[in-house]
Amino acid sequence: MAKTDTAHLASRFRVTDRHFRIKDVDPADTLGLELKERADALLQQGITRLQDLQERLYAQDRWSLLLVFQALDAAGKDSTIKHVMSGVNPQGCAVTSFKQPTAEELDHDFLWRCSKRLPERGYIGIFNRSYYEEVLVVRVHPELLAKQRLPAKVVTRNIWDDRFRHIRHFEDYLVSQGTAVRKFFLHVSKEEQRRRFMDRLDQPDKNWKFSTADVDERQRFGDYMDAYEDMICHTATTDAPWHVVPADNKWFTRLVVAAVVVDALESIKPSFPKLDADKMRELAAAREALEAERGGKSGTVNKHK
Repeated sequence: MAKTDTAHLASRFRVTDRHFRIKDVDPADTLGLELKERADALLQQGITRLQDLQERLYAQDRWSLLLVFQALDAAGKDSTIKHVMSGVNPQGCAVTSFKQPTAEELDHDFLWRCSKRLPERGYIGIFNRSYYEEVLVVRVHPELLAKQRLPAKVVTRNIWDDRFRHIRHFEDYLVSQGTAVRKFFLHVSKEEQRRRFMDRLDQPDKNWKFSTADVDERQRFGDYMDAYEDMICHTATTDAPWHVVPADNKWFTRLVVAAVVVDALESIKPSFPKLDADKMRELAAAREALEAERGGKSGTVNKHK
């Protein structure tokens, strides 16, 4: 992807304020671009650029990048992460999938389990689901809040606004410490979700992906859309923006996500470390030693010849 294409795709679906309305994003949108036949080539261009930027990020060892993925089931989080990050060196990337909280995790604050998996400097960290589940699934299923055994005093009608505020402060802190934050909501339509569920039922090699709970959750589709809209409106900021990515066409979803990741890294401007004079002298001495070693071997007589 050219830089102009990357910047356009990265900014087109970015949300940074409270004026967002989920109905304004068409899950099937492809921006009218006839790119499907070139999608693989364009994605590979983005991946190639990502490889270079990630190598520089790792070598510089100053910044880190946190990518947060949220979506309903079958929206394509796993496949998007797989395809976009396929060319990244595993040594500088860590993916964490957050499942149902354990008993230990429920005994801590709602940010605790994610805080432990934040990327170190030089790394790209990917959260497949995250602390945002605490204002999504927990909000749609209030019985889950009761399992957290919070003191009654803190469970007020303002608890969701309180959690939004805590998340904003948490992400602001991360940015101030050198972690760039980009968040993705993969927006799939209810009909496309139904079609993908049917694929999971019809194809034996995809049966393992299906759960009857998925069908039950579909009955709350509207509740989830309301929760996502409120969450995005209250946690989208300039430094930690949301990207609401149309997800009915996987090829387009991957192009947009790749563009956002490349754009985020380019905004950091990672570069290979510049060596000081002392280090350059060390390298020169090492070169001389290696060259001398080669010269010595070339003049050695092989007595066993």
